[in-house]
Amino acid sequence: MGKYSIKELEQLSGIKAHTIRIWEKRHQLVAPKRTATNIRYYSDDDLKKIINVSLLNNHGVKISKIVDLSIEEISQKVADLAAVTENTELYIDQLVLSMIDMEEEQFEKTLASLILKFGFERTILEIVYPFLQKIGVLWLTNNISPAQEHFISHLIRQKLIVAIDSIPLATKTSRRVLLYLPENELHELGLLFYYYICKKEGFRTYYLGQSVPYKDLKSVYEAHQPNIIVSSFTTVPQANSVDAYLDKLATDFPNASIFVSGYVLKKLKNTPRSNVHLFSNSLEIRNLLINI
Repeated sequence: MGKYSIKELEQLSGIKAHTIRIWEKRHQLVAPKRTATNIRYYSDDDLKKIINVSLLNNHGVKISKIVDLSIEEISQKVADLAAVTENTELYIDQLVLSMIDMEEEQFEKTLASLILKFGFERTILEIVYPFLQKIGVLWLTNNISPAQEHFISHLIRQKLIVAIDSIPLATKTSRRVLLYLPENELHELGLLFYYYICKKEGFRTYYLGQSVPYKDLKSVYEAHQPNIIVSSFTTVPQANSVDAYLDKLATDFPNASIFVSGYVLKKLKNTPRSNVHLFSNSLEIRNLLINI
């Protein structure tokens, strides 16, 4: 069971903390509990309710009307809204709710309907990828259990691999991209997104996956001389060594453009060297690939 601070509730629902407090006092919308040290926290049920209420409120339903509805009625109104809206935030929040409850059938149903509605690529870029960024808040605050993380990763990974396999391999004369995660880095979904984009854009791809020893990275680089190297840093390298790691990449692979993303990069102290390019999402890397 998750325990969320009001700040985490704000990040996940999009509702400002002071508004949540007003709703608590004026409408008794949720009732936070307290730890043994008297710190307020919210439960999974509180999070789900706030997300659904915020969805309805953002689509014009007054809070005074929402508080008179039962949980079932709120859920039904959200489902009705999802059937007619183009607002991707609503679908992102639906995926968050499915993940919290580990509802595989609901998650699959939502994802399948989105792919039919928007197409695979738009669903991945505009809904699934932002969804993963949003639940990163839960992961960083230990509000996602390993079971939940494996559950969601497995389902999305399956979809990505099927899509990647359906794209023909580029010719040997095409520009080459090598994709990898540093040793002990296991968060692979982001890299799979980038793999899909690179392959879709017509690059010859060399996908090494997670936890690649540095000596193996160097040997593949020497053998295939990729024009571009792509990686993602979620937990590795450590914050105090990320600058040194990027310098090493820039030095050891001077003829490659190096594209990196990830949470660890927030700890950078220095501007990376000229052949290292930082990006924050899959739309940015697509633009980098096109313009490089």
